[in-house]
Amino acid sequence: MSKPRAAIILAAGHGSRMKSDIPKVLHQVGGRSMFDWLVALAREVRAERIAAIVGAQTPLVRDAAIAALGGGGVAVQDPPKGTGHATACAAEIMEEFEGNVLVVFADSPLITPATIERVFGALDDGASVAVLGFVPEEAGAYGRLVENSDGDLLQIVEAKDASSEELEIDLCNSGVVAAPASLLFELLHEVKNDNAKGEYYLTDVIGLAVERGLKAKAVRASADEVLGVNSRVELAQAEQIFQQRVRTQALEDGVGLVAPETVHFSYDTELEADVMVEPNVVFGPGVSVKSGAIIRSFSHLEGARIDQGVTIGPYARIRPGTRIKGGAKVGNFVEVKKATVREGAKISHLSYVGDADIGANANIGAGTITCNYDGFDKHRTEIGDGAFIGSNSSLVAPICIGDGGFVGSGSVVTKDVPPDALAVSRAKQRIIDGWANTFRKNKNKS
Repeated sequence: MSKPRAAIILAAGHGSRMKSDIPKVLHQVGGRSMFDWLVALAREVRAERIAAIVGAQTPLVRDAAIAALGGGGVAVQDPPKGTGHATACAAEIMEEFEGNVLVVFADSPLITPATIERVFGALDDGASVAVLGFVPEEAGAYGRLVENSDGDLLQIVEAKDASSEELEIDLCNSGVVAAPASLLFELLHEVKNDNAKGEYYLTDVIGLAVERGLKAKAVRASADEVLGVNSRVELAQAEQIFQQRVRTQALEDGVGLVAPETVHFSYDTELEADVMVEPNVVFGPGVSVKSGAIIRSFSHLEGARIDQGVTIGPYARIRPGTRIKGGAKVGNFVEVKKATVREGAKISHLSYVGDADIGANANIGAGTITCNYDGFDKHRTEIGDGAFIGSNSSLVAPICIGDGGFVGSGSVVTKDVPPDALAVSRAKQRIIDGWANTFRKNKNKS
């Protein structure tokens, strides 16, 4: 039976190589910060206690950690003295915790729960310490994981200290470590800083455990999973890996992607089987799409629920708070925000619908605008079932168009329209014979 689990997320670095005022671990992959990826990972593997170690120089990270974990789950490493020291900063948070602890880095957003399950599994199978290793294309400066013939991990050798024989080892250290909480902090207390940087290294706990006659094991992961993001280039690589991962999963789940490499997903995008997505579509956070919906090219969706049989786009923008119900259509160059579009309604082109409720089978003509903002407050527009809004109409909220009501094209409507009534609000057309010829003659004289 598995022991209780906890996680320590190391997030104390600023990441100067990102060349950004935003701390490294708050940069996003798939619409979610790297720090939040690790918090989610810890929760997915059922960590009962989570600690985040942040730096004094990154108050934004501290604020994000408090928001995610509460103040009791956050410790500050000040000054920074290495990964071993950072891990030891979690001792108070992990006090009296009797279980296994995972130590991960907040700049590694691609590690999967399945891999971490295997790390904890190594401890359940008798290892005292487990390390996540990987085989990169080029081992280069990575620390090497040295194993014996039985597959037990003997030590981690830094590349600069490795012999020529050890440099031939292709299994490298990712930095992820797991061990029973009591043992981990006991070993950390023994770690020395007699190295060129004067820092306390987390990796030293492996050698200390082996010296005690304890078993250490290396668990393999793909190089993509353990990619550590330290620069904008690596951030783009992580995004690419994430996107390819979710595109492949979507196709395997029965989603139709005409040109998968052009569709961009967020961490929480939910598409049912038989959704069809045309090229160059962007899904921001918070989107779910039901079976049979079609998302046409160059559309952008965020914070929206799309029901069965809906057609979106092309060139549509669906903003947060929107619900598009079954069989409705939102066409080209239409923007919908914080609105419910009910069954069978059509907003076919060139319209803005914000803070509104559009009734079933209503038709919204081209160029219609819900005027929802008065400079201070937002107001709602209610359009009833079967209503018809003529092209180029402005509906000044708050306003209600009753069921079956009509609004004549080009109207500016400021008062409620009763059910089945017609509202027309525009200047009376005048015809002035000969005016155009006179106008042209006067222009030609000047």
